[in-house]
Amino acid sequence: MGLRINDTIPNLTVETDHGTITLHDWIGDQWAILFSHPKDFTPVCTTEFGAVAQLADEWAKRGTKVIGVSVDGVEDHKKWKADIEKVAGSPATFPIIADADLQVSKAFDMLPAEAYMPDGRTPADSATVRSVFIIAPDKQLKLSMTYPMTVGRNFAEVLRALDGLQTSMGKGVATPANWNVGDDVIIPPTVSDADAKAKFGEFTTVLPYLRTTKAPK
Repeated sequence: MGLRINDTIPNLTVETDHGTITLHDWIGDQWAILFSHPKDFTPVCTTEFGAVAQLADEWAKRGTKVIGVSVDGVEDHKKWKADIEKVAGSPATFPIIADADLQVSKAFDMLPAEAYMPDGRTPADSATVRSVFIIAPDKQLKLSMTYPMTVGRNFAEVLRALDGLQTSMGKGVATPANWNVGDDVIIPPTVSDADAKAKFGEFTTVLPYLRTTKAPK
């Protein structure tokens, strides 16, 4: 069984272009996002990691570390970063895991347990290794998204989802469709009107089970 929402991620020790790290220690008390890729030197993935590099200030603002995964080795990662930085016009300061043995890809359920990488493989052999995992400081998986090889990831949506998680987690609210920072949030149906009034103050009743209020600070 693969990882599901609110599962604790495995505390793997992995090799990266920044050296050896243990995932739980590396995350520490911050949020983390793991971006996975099927192979280095692939066009869509290069633009994606370029976008990750350009958003360095946004990740920092949200107390979030980012780490890449590709099923190639450390030396390839180091060479690939030169291309990523050329495309991005920004330094790629995040680590990339060298998942040549598929330890991470299998543990995060991106590849079946019996999967292996054939000699002379192409990106198609590891095409399912194109996922985003958002991990909270408690080391639990809070969100995952998987994309096909032909569709580049929307990093505005990754940031929006991260903002939604950080707004809702531990605050007893949810976020509606297309929510962005500053928008009203949803009060869960399990909270009575009296308790909602006490906790949130004024709120709007759209439907008996849909009530909105200002986002808690």
